[in-house]
Amino acid sequence: MLRLIAAMIVSCACLYSSSAFAAQTTEASWYGLKYHGKRTASGEKFDVRAMTAAHPTLPLGSVVEVRHGRKAVMVRINDRCGRCGIDLSPAAADRLGMRHLGRASVTVRPLA
Repeated sequence: MLRLIAAMIVSCACLYSSSAFAAQTTEASWYGLKYHGKRTASGEKFDVRAMTAAHPTLPLGSVVEVRHGRKAVMVRINDRCGRCGIDLSPAAADRLGMRHLGRASVTVRPLA
């Protein structure tokens, strides 16, 4: 019974934390190619071609829209980053046209 109650509390906390996150403007960077094939915080292998990202607080598995200027991509959060706003895969950075910049101001908006 205690396990059930604990699971319900954790579930509610996760739902609250993801729904309370509003769109925010932050700095984006992108993962180096040397991380291709390495394990992410979610346990899956990092793929430079996938539309994924690392975020310090959003729940793993969350889907967010990342906007840079007039371009936008949807990425799934599958990793953690310490001091970053959001760390994009090279594929996501390419689609946003910001990979050559290294870092850029973006707006992150949770979708699911």
